[in-house]
Order: sequence, then structure tokens, then C-alpha cells
Amino acid sequence: MGPRQSGKTTLARTVVAPDSPNYFDLEDPAGLARLEQPMTALRDLKGIVVIDEIQRRPDLYPILRVLADRTPLPSKFLILGSASPDLRHRSSESLAGRLETVTISGFSLSEVGADVQSRHWRRGGFPPSFLGRTEDASWAWRKNFILTLLERDIPQYGVRIASPALLRFWMMLAHYHGQIWNAAEAARSLDVDQNTARRYLDLLEGVYMVRPLKPRFANVKKRQVKSPKIYLRDSGLLHQLLGIRTERELLLHPKLGASWEGYAIEEILKAVRPDQEAFFWRTHNGAELDLLTFKQGRRLGFECKRTDAPRLTPSMKIAVETLELSRLMVIYPGDRSYPLHDRIDVVPLSFFAKPGAMKI
Repeated sequence: MGPRQSGKTTLARTVVAPDSPNYFDLEDPAGLARLEQPMTALRDLKGIVVIDEIQRRPDLYPILRVLADRTPLPSKFLILGSASPDLRHRSSESLAGRLETVTISGFSLSEVGADVQSRHWRRGGFPPSFLGRTEDASWAWRKNFILTLLERDIPQYGVRIASPALLRFWMMLAHYHGQIWNAAEAARSLDVDQNTARRYLDLLEGVYMVRPLKPRFANVKKRQVKSPKIYLRDSGLLHQLLGIRTERELLLHPKLGASWEGYAIEEILKAVRPDQEAFFWRTHNGAELDLLTFKQGRRLGFECKRTDAPRLTPSMKIAVETLELSRLMVIYPGDRSYPLHDRIDVVPLSFFAKPGAMKI
């Protein structure tokens, strides 16, 4: 699963050739026609069978459940789905205990390499954007991607929201990037009720455009922030919505720090595991942690600092003790690691470009 243009089909075609009888592309009329009688078309196939863009035929799930329960099992199914608000729910409900979900989100820093980190941050991870021959070509692709998602893809999922209204909301979220979500303020800005604002947010989360990072509640006698923080998952789309075209414009923009923080968080989560639960933590007294996640039973904390030489702060010590962290890593754009304190280390973001970076 994952957003459109993130590389799912390219990956699947390395497993099964697109001209194979085991490959069904449901955006191709011929592929749809071949599945007009799905049980007849699928039951005699052997090996790996690919079904691409399955959100166009959700009625296939009960049939796949029957086929997956055969003994012996003659075939396995690689199902590709562009993000849909209820696609994960339907697949989990129909194929419970029979499937593993893999989330794909475009190029990670470990795939493109630390030497092009600046371009990766500026353009984002969608392959056509990152690989654009020029900055203008990358910018144009991202603009068209946003319009296509709003005007074609989301209506195909059965969602009836005017694309200009959703675009305004998405642009507003770009300015919220890295901040605590305030549904009442967002609703007032758009002249809608809070339920509508939440529905818009859920929709953009469902199509993998937005990550609402949930708060973590520690067992302490402190008032803690209980609303999520909002991040746009792809830094290139964030920059497009903010009107940032060049590296110079990015470095001079007020959202520079928030953009880098969101970019770092996404790369950390890709290294940990894309579907891993993640949280932030903040108290009303000022103690905070940008990212809390779990790895092999250990609690790992991350603080993202776009500075030349991060220093130890009282907030870091409080986070380590209160959240019982195994390790806190302060992520920065430098090129060397060094310790700050017991269980607290400064680590370059480029560390996550190394294979096996999260074997820590």
C-alpha cells in the first residue's frame, strides 16, 4: 500500500512481468475484463499473482480469502493498492490472519544516498519528483500530482468533497506543519464546523499525504499536550504547497526548521519501519520530545535540531527519565556523532542512509 507514484508497480514488475497471465492491472480495461469472472480467472493460476490497483475492485477480497485458504496453496497474491480511506480496513477485515501489509512511501534517504540529501529534502521522495531533470520539471510534476489527486483520485474513492476546498485545507496544513493541531482554529479559518475539518484531516491521512503524530501520555503528574502534531509526509509536496522552489528560498523560509524536522522524522520512521507506531511528547511546562518509537522492546527517543552543534538541554534529561528511554538521539544536519550525556547522543541524519542503521 502507499500513495500513487511511490513505486509499487515498478517493484511488483520485478517480481512478475506485466505481460504475464499472473499480472492484473485494474487500471487497464483489459485487466479489468480478465477479472470479469474472478474465481474462474484466478483459481488455476500458480506461483505469485499480482493484482494492481485493487481499490477499483473491493469485491475481490472475499474471493481472495477463499483462494488463500486452499490446501495445498498453489498461488500467493501480491496485492497493490493506492491509498484509499477504507482500503486497509477492508483488507484487514476480509483477509484477517492471511496477509501482511507493506507500506511504500517513495525513495528513502537510504535508497538515494546521503550525498544527495539536500535534493531529497527539497524535492521529496516521489521518484518522478526526485529524478526530475530540472528543478522546474520536479516542481511541475508535484503541482500536477496534487491536482490529479484532488480532482481525479479522491473522487474515485467515493469521496464527495470539492477539490478547491480540500486544496485550501491542505495548504493550511502546510502552514501547520510541525505544530499542534487545533481543530477549532482550522474550522474557523475555512468557515466549516470542526467535524468537517477533522473529516478533511482523516481523508488526507488516509491517502498518505499527512501524518498526525499522536501524543504519548506518560504516567506523571504533569499536564500534557493531548492533540496531535501535524506533518506533511513528503517534504517535496510541503515545499510545493508553501511556494518554495529553490534551495535558497527554502533556507530563507520561516518554515525551514519545521520542514527539516518533518523530513528527519519521516526518514527515521522509514529506517525503523514505516508502519511502526510513533508518538511525540510534550508537557505544558515545556518538556518535550519530537519523536518516540519502539524497536525490539526498547524505547527510542529522537529530538531533531537544525543547528551546527546541538547541546544538552534540561528537556532532554527530563524526557529520558520520564519516558524511561533506552536511548535518545539528537538528529542534526552535521557529519559526526558525539555523546551529550548518559543515553543521549548527537547523530547526523546521514546516519540513516547507512544499511542497517536501526540495528542499534
